[in-house]
Amino acid sequence: MNGTATSSSAPETLPEGAIPAATLVIMRPAPDGGPDEILMVKRSTNMAFAAGAVVFPGGRVDPDDYVVAQQHAPGVDPADGAARVAALRETLEETGLAVGWPALGERDLDDVRRALLSGTLLSDILAVRGDRIALDSFVPFARWCPNFKEARTFDTRFYAVAAPPHSHELTVEAAEHSHIFWASASRTLAMADAGEVSVIFPTRRNLERLAHAPDFDRFSAHSWQFPVELVTPWIEERDGRSFLCIPDHLGYPVTSEPFDRVRRG
Repeated sequence: MNGTATSSSAPETLPEGAIPAATLVIMRPAPDGGPDEILMVKRSTNMAFAAGAVVFPGGRVDPDDYVVAQQHAPGVDPADGAARVAALRETLEETGLAVGWPALGERDLDDVRRALLSGTLLSDILAVRGDRIALDSFVPFARWCPNFKEARTFDTRFYAVAAPPHSHELTVEAAEHSHIFWASASRTLAMADAGEVSVIFPTRRNLERLAHAPDFDRFSAHSWQFPVELVTPWIEERDGRSFLCIPDHLGYPVTSEPFDRVRRG
């Protein structure tokens, strides 16, 4: 895999029932030469988790993702490999963008996406096509498992990747999402501050981190400087006010926020 920060060696305690998941930060150069744009999706308002929020594409890890990881990255930690596969698969299902799949041309992309959405296993699709996927193109940079006991609890691994070239229009999978757009991390944060979009606590913290290393190469270099450790936010009382906090050694420029301002998910 790319670099060494594939997983944390620190002891990890997951909340009971945490669901393995993965999310993908897809970065592309901005047309105006400014900070890289990031692919964002807005979740449907009827979803149980993060309803109506703007998030990075991704979703839960399926059993077949472990099968694909074993076939395409046998030397990688199984949980890490399966999460990379889930990030690839969910991004294709949700947006129509094939990331980490260099052999999948645009002529076949819609058929493969429809097959996945109809329940065909990714391992079967890859076997029939004879394709290899490039899981080592994903840069691991975070792992979050908030435990707010308000909805489902997800153990989510975060990866960054450079956007592949494509010429087709990206579309959301309507059952889960209502909108898709490209914007820099700073722009999305400004939209959230203006009330134009809603972001949950983990997304905001990661957008702030992305804004401080505003292109894929610099963010990759930044990511390798910090360990990937499990982040489970906690509440601290400070001068009579509650703050939601995260560790201060993982590369995040903002590590606390007043609890009454947090959109938790």
